[in-house]
Formats: sequence, structure tokens, C-alpha cells
Amino acid sequence: MTSLPAIGICLANVADPLFLLDTNICVYLLGGNAEPVRRRVEACRPGELATSTIALAEVMVGAETLDAVAEAEHLFRLVTVLPFDRPAAQTYAGLPFRRGSFDRLIAAHALSLSLTLVTNNERDFKDVPGLIVENWARA
Repeated sequence: MTSLPAIGICLANVADPLFLLDTNICVYLLGGNAEPVRRRVEACRPGELATSTIALAEVMVGAETLDAVAEAEHLFRLVTVLPFDRPAAQTYAGLPFRRGSFDRLIAAHALSLSLTLVTNNERDFKDVPGLIVENWARA
């Protein structure tokens, strides 16, 4: 995660986000080997990026070492974490149901805030009506 501090320059104080980062995009940023994702993130203007408390939970469950936890906490200080609130829950209730899928919660969160979801997992979101998805992991 050598260039992550540079990302902080463009992510401070999210006011009006345009994009919601999915869990896998956060993991790519932490892994340090996702140059296309990093370039897109670094090209963003202040306030354009956010993520969900759902993605935060998934990343933190996967952070198995103290170093990984520290890096994840650093990322989530740079990218605003938006609470999964009542409008997101109500949106979730209207989506096609898929048991055991955090992706549906993240999709509902993006929809409830009218944000574009950034993911490398387009397949799991293709049947969500009205969701705009971008894949920044492609070169």
C-alpha cells in the first residue's frame, strides 16, 4: 500500500459522492496491485468517492493480521464510510432477493443514494434494476 497516502489528497471530506466502492475495489486498493483502480481513484475530485458500512464490515472480517487491519483502517479514514440507513434498508426490501448476499445490501445502498457502484463483480449486480455499475479494474 505504498501509494495509498497520495489517494488521500483527492478523497478528503466527502460532501457529494458520485461513486460507491464495492468491497472488492477496497480490497484491490489495499492489495497494491490494482493499477487501473488506483489510477481511477487518484483521478477523482474531492468528495466523489465513498463506500458502505457493509463493505467496511466485509473488509475488516478479511483483515487477518494487525498490519492488514491498520491498512484497512487507514483506507477507511480516506474514503468516507456511509451508514446503511433506513432508505437503504427500504430499497433492499424491493430488490430481487438472493439469500446470503451482501452484494444486495451494497446495491441497495448505492441505489438509495443514487450513486454509481464501482465493482469488479458485475455479474452479481446485473439483475438489480436501475443500478449503474462501473468496473474500474479493467485496464
